[in-house]
Formats: sequence, C-alpha cells, structure tokens
Amino acid sequence: MRSMIPLALAALLAAAPLPAQHDHSAADDRGLASGEGMPDGWLMRLDGANATADMVSFSIMSPGWHVTTGRGAGIFWQPSMSAAGQYRLESTIHLMKPAAHPEAFGVFIGGRELQAEGQSYVYFLVRQNGQYLIKRRQGSGTENVVGWTAHEAIPSAAAGASTRYDLAVDVGPENVAFVVNGVTVHTMPKAELATDGVVGLRINHRLDAHVASLELTKNR
Repeated sequence: MRSMIPLALAALLAAAPLPAQHDHSAADDRGLASGEGMPDGWLMRLDGANATADMVSFSIMSPGWHVTTGRGAGIFWQPSMSAAGQYRLESTIHLMKPAAHPEAFGVFIGGRELQAEGQSYVYFLVRQNGQYLIKRRQGSGTENVVGWTAHEAIPSAAAGASTRYDLAVDVGPENVAFVVNGVTVHTMPKAELATDGVVGLRINHRLDAHVASLELTKNR
C-alpha cells in the first residue's frame, strides 16, 4: 500500500553558517501538540516550555506546504500517516538558503503518544554543513544514536542558492537504513530502534526549507 503526502516548509533567513553542536531538541520539552494554524489533519508539537503555535506559520503551497519557523522547533505530523513492520519513508527537502546557524531538519519514525508527556520517536536529521544525526526521544529526554557525522553524500549549502536533500529511512525485516541522496549513510539492527508508529517531519527553528514531498511506502 502506498500513500503520499506532499509538504513544504519555508522561512526567511540569511547569513553564513556558523558551527553548532546541538539540534535544539530541548530536554525540557513541554510544548503542546496543537492544530492551531495548521492545515486540516495536521498537528505540531514544538520544543520548550514557552513554545506557542504562532512561532510557526504553516500554509498550503503547491506542490506542497509552506512553513516558516521562527523561534519554534518541533515535529509536524498527520496522525493517519503511520506504519509498522517493513516500510520506507522518504522526503525531498530544499533548504532555500543557509541559515545563520546550521540548524537541523529531516524526518521522524516510530512516533507514539506524540501529544502526551510520554512522547517517543526516532529522528533522522541533516544540516547545511554536510552532517547527519540519528537520535531518539523518550518523554522529555533525548539520546544520540549516531551523533553529528559528516558524510560526502550530504551537500553543504551555498549562499545565494537552494540545496536539495533527498532523505529516506528504509525499515527492513532485520535492519534500518538511513539514506541521503540515494546513498546509505548508516545502517543498524532494527531491534535497536522502536520503528512502529507515526511518521512525520522534524524542522528546527529559523530555517527556510521547502519540503516538496513526504512519502510513505508500506509493506516493502
């Protein structure tokens, strides 16, 4: 079975990238899931105790959706978009211009209790300096599965131009593969991750990104 949901996110930023060693996935996470300002059927949950829905503007823009992230960083999902067993989640994201800091963006899998204190998910992010991250969240805490790692398959964003990132997570019978631009950057045993659940996007703050597609292929 195949379901496809195109999406787009965008915000206005500029400046040269500066080093950063965080992903703004705050341990003190009491942001509320909310449909306010979101298209029908979508929810978001922002990080931080003081996060409010007006930190993000999410609107339809063909061929996807346009989201401006200011101080808000968090996850965006449609509850009906979930998978168990074997599946592939893929997304094409265009970073429209480098951000002031190399903030992260990407996808998440295995989402559970996303509107509750016990929220959990695994996320796969990239950033404009050619690095990727795999991380898990459980409640208010996060843990690196793979810390920030450079890979030649991940382009560095250039000033004055948009940069395309094709991300995928392949959940197989025994292993999970994390893919960027058609190249597997990391593989690990499926038994080490909770992969069943809701899938969606994670977009950190102050980014200008167009997510052209978010596609879920089940029962591969």
